[in-house]
Amino acid sequence: MNPAEAQRLLADVEAFCQEIRPHEEFAYAERRYNDQLVPLARKYNLLGMNVAPTYGGRGADTVTYLQALARIGREGTGVRTFFSGHLSIGAYPIQTWGSETLKQKYLPRAVRGECILAFGLTEPEAGSNPRQMTSTYRRTAHGYVLNGVKYLISNGGIADAIVVFAYPADVAPNDPRYRISAFVIDTHVPGFEVESFTPQAKLGLPTSNTAMFAMHDLAVPEENLLGREGDGFRIAMGTLVSGRLSVAAGCLGVIEDCLAEVLRYAKERVQHGKEIGRHQLVQEHIALIEVARAATAALVHQAAVAKDQAAAQPGDVALAQRADLLAAQAKFFASQAAWEAADRAVQVFGGRGWSTLYRPARHLADVRVCRIYEGTDEILKLKIAAALLGKEWEAFH
Repeated sequence: MNPAEAQRLLADVEAFCQEIRPHEEFAYAERRYNDQLVPLARKYNLLGMNVAPTYGGRGADTVTYLQALARIGREGTGVRTFFSGHLSIGAYPIQTWGSETLKQKYLPRAVRGECILAFGLTEPEAGSNPRQMTSTYRRTAHGYVLNGVKYLISNGGIADAIVVFAYPADVAPNDPRYRISAFVIDTHVPGFEVESFTPQAKLGLPTSNTAMFAMHDLAVPEENLLGREGDGFRIAMGTLVSGRLSVAAGCLGVIEDCLAEVLRYAKERVQHGKEIGRHQLVQEHIALIEVARAATAALVHQAAVAKDQAAAQPGDVALAQRADLLAAQAKFFASQAAWEAADRAVQVFGGRGWSTLYRPARHLADVRVCRIYEGTDEILKLKIAAALLGKEWEAFH
C-alpha cells in the first residue's frame, strides 16, 4: 500500500471512530450490541482493510492495518474485536489459504458488508489445546457434512460465514490421517444453530457479539474446504499470528485512550487545593502509562514489519518463525500493558473510575479478555520460551 492510500485509509478510520463513539457510548450504557458498527464500517469502506484490491478490498499492509486497528481500539475493545473477527481471523485465512473459487465466493461480499465473517476454533472442552476438539466431518457425494459445537466465538451470532475446524469422523485417532481440516461454512443453512451470549453474561464487551453454535449434519460444498484435507491445524496456527497482532494493536489503542483520559482528568479534577495532576503519585501513574504506550507501540510496529517481511518471502522459514515469535511477544506484552494502564486510569479517576459511565472502567472490563483469547498469557509465555530454548523444549505438544 503506497503512502497516499495508507493516509486515505487512516483518515477514513478516524472519521469512522469519531462517528461510532456516541453510538458505542449509548450501546455500552444500555448493555447491548452496537448495531451501528457494521453500517458505519460499510459507510467508510473499512470491511476489507486488509483484503486485496482484486477482491474489492483496500490492500493494507500489516503496518498500516495495525495502525488502523490501534485507532479503532481507542473506541473500545468491543469495536476492535469485531474487526479482528471479520478481517484478521475471518478474511485472512480465506485470502491466504483459500482457492480462487473460495476467495471469489466470500471476499467481495465480505468487503461490501454482505457477508460478516468469524473464526470457529474454540470448543467447550478445547481452548488452549485445539487438538482436543471433538467436531467432526465426513465426506459425501457432494462435499462434506460437519457436526460439533464451537464456543465463545466473536461475531458468531452475526456471521454469515465462519471458518471452522474438524477431525475426520471415519478415521481412528491413532491413524496418521487423523488430522484437522478447515472449512468455510454458511450460517443460513439447515443444520446450523446459534445462541449469542447476553451482554449481562460477559464481564466485558457488551457491545460486541459473542456466541456458541452447533453444527448438526451441516452440509458444506466441496469447494468450501480451506486448503487441503489435513491442513487445518497449520491454517489455525497461521491465522492466530494474524489474530494476535490485531489484539496487540487494539491494546495499544486502549493504552492511548487511557492516557488521553487521564491527562484530561488530571488537569480538571481538583483535590486538596490543586489539580490532581500536580500530585506526585498521580504523575507516577501518568508516567507509567506513557512508558507502557511507547513500549507497546514499538513492539507492535516491530511485529508488523516482521509479518510483512514474512509475507513477502513465503518460503523463508526463518522469517515466518520470527514473525510468529514477535506476534506472540507483542500480544503478550500489549495485553498485560493495556490491563495495567486501564487499572491505573481507574485509580486516577478514583470513585468515578469505578463507573462504566467513564471510559477507564469500560476499558478495564473489556481489555481483560485480551489476556485470554488468541492465546492465553500462559500459552504465550511457553511459546516464547520454547522459541528461545528450541522446539525439543516445548512444554506442550
